[in-house]
Amino acid sequence: MKKDFILDNKLDFSRYKEALELIEKSRYILIVTHVNPDADTISSALALSNLFYENRIKHKVFNVSNDLPQNLDFISRFDKITDQLPNFYDLIISVDCGTYKRFGVEFPKEIPLINIDHHKSNNNFGTINIVDANKSSTAEIVYDFFKFNGLYITKDSATALYTGIYDDSLRFSIGRCDEKTFEKANFLVKCGANPSYIANKLLRRDSLAKYRIIPKVLESLELYEEGTVASILAQPLWFKQTGAHIRDCEDVLDMIMSMSIVKVAVFFRIVNNETRVSIRSKGQIDVSAIASKFEGGGHYNAAGCCIDTINLEEAKKMVLKEIFETKK
Repeated sequence: MKKDFILDNKLDFSRYKEALELIEKSRYILIVTHVNPDADTISSALALSNLFYENRIKHKVFNVSNDLPQNLDFISRFDKITDQLPNFYDLIISVDCGTYKRFGVEFPKEIPLINIDHHKSNNNFGTINIVDANKSSTAEIVYDFFKFNGLYITKDSATALYTGIYDDSLRFSIGRCDEKTFEKANFLVKCGANPSYIANKLLRRDSLAKYRIIPKVLESLELYEEGTVASILAQPLWFKQTGAHIRDCEDVLDMIMSMSIVKVAVFFRIVNNETRVSIRSKGQIDVSAIASKFEGGGHYNAAGCCIDTINLEEAKKMVLKEIFETKK
């Protein structure tokens, strides 16, 4: 593979080296993204896909659903993502999957698995685990994989990596962003990533349906404990009335968290006959610990889980109970 970096021998990046060695020995690689895919999992997968394609490494990018976020369609090889498993693969690389359950499908246990992730709740389920909860995104870790193995970053891979870092860091606003994150973003721009182009593709292609469903979700807002805890929900009927997609109301949780009084916010909606829950916090509450009570996970200030019920009020009572107890 073409290289343009010098490895810093003062640092121990044995996991990156081991992962590359396993990749180079493999005949067909399956790159796995998580259920309900976001920009980080798709971008990380496509950065690797472009690397493999450029180096004639046989592979496939897999997502268990064909329902992909279409605002990412500008990333090279997006159209190659499939929900069909190949007949043969001898290596799995999972990207941004906090738990094995996030694959949405079972894989043969004998096939080696490289687990690349940044979630605090990741339990190191891989054969090789490249997990760093201090990073802003999985894309940032994939960048490190490129860098410390001396791999050349083309414009296509740079665009994918910048997209993942930009989106999952909430436009470089979260606490896990540091000077190294910005150094990486700057280098990716030098490699050909266009910040203005990427931002416009991500932020300025909303559907009309999005602005029809958001007021309904905002109307569901309830505040507790002197306004420090907030909950919102999206009823299934609203999606039918507006023609909105489930992703069209994801921004509402960030809107609620923008209120100065709110310290914890939680969002409930039904997806695939269960209640999907997203929890956010600012301050001293570890919402990944709350999500773990329901077999979920995530980060200190951003986490999620699924509850086996289609009764949103029931799910809301269960999660709020855990939040209130945590705040005591």
